[in-house]
Amino acid sequence: MTRQTLRPKRSGPHIVSVVTDLPFRPQLVRAVFREVTSLQVSRPAAWAAASVTRTVLTAIIDGARSAAAEEARKRLIPKDLISAIDRNVEVEVGSAWYLHSPTFHGLMGEVRDADGALVSLRERRGARTPSGVAGAHRFEAGVRRLLGSRGVRAVPAMVRDLDGIASVFLTALARDAAKVVSEGGVKRFGTVSLVVPGEPAPAPLLKDPLLALSVRRGDGRTVGRDDVLAAATMQLFGDLRQRAITEAAERTRNTSAN
Repeated sequence: MTRQTLRPKRSGPHIVSVVTDLPFRPQLVRAVFREVTSLQVSRPAAWAAASVTRTVLTAIIDGARSAAAEEARKRLIPKDLISAIDRNVEVEVGSAWYLHSPTFHGLMGEVRDADGALVSLRERRGARTPSGVAGAHRFEAGVRRLLGSRGVRAVPAMVRDLDGIASVFLTALARDAAKVVSEGGVKRFGTVSLVVPGEPAPAPLLKDPLLALSVRRGDGRTVGRDDVLAAATMQLFGDLRQRAITEAAERTRNTSAN
């Protein structure tokens, strides 16, 4: 009797769970990367980027849901988004979207040039629409899935804003991940340390586990998972940054490198 060798299936449990649990598909993530870099994007990198974006959008939606609950509403409206950002500055991401959304027009404040003349919103936007803003509509399906997973719905204007924030955030994340590859690591950490007279100075920053991502390993032609995690340290801060990196690392821990 001939014994057949069983080969592991590519769609193993860990792969299926990563893909089905993410509202933003790897194909969409790769498309965003292609708009900002010619580098190859590994599968774990695409999943990590999708996971980080999911964590950010989840934090925003949860904040908006809390604001809506105070008015006994389950359907989110744009003012709930404003409340979520006002209450938690960590979720103020995707700032390039704010100039293109009516939700934020009244909050941007006046901007004047060197001569004191008022700079119009059209001038502040610039002549070219950022790629993340132009492609925001692609995220609608994922945003709606994420809203459903959090037990809420949203009016079209709110969905549009979440689309835009997700798109411009992921575009910025992809751009920074490509810079991590080209620069051989994170070169742009900015930090401030408070030192109290008479007390020991804080520990060196390199002991921070997040900054361990600043030392890059791998070839210079492919964006890897750790490049995306390093980019997340540049885009986010506080508890949201830690949670996004931890969740993305956990989701991609057992995935293939290609």
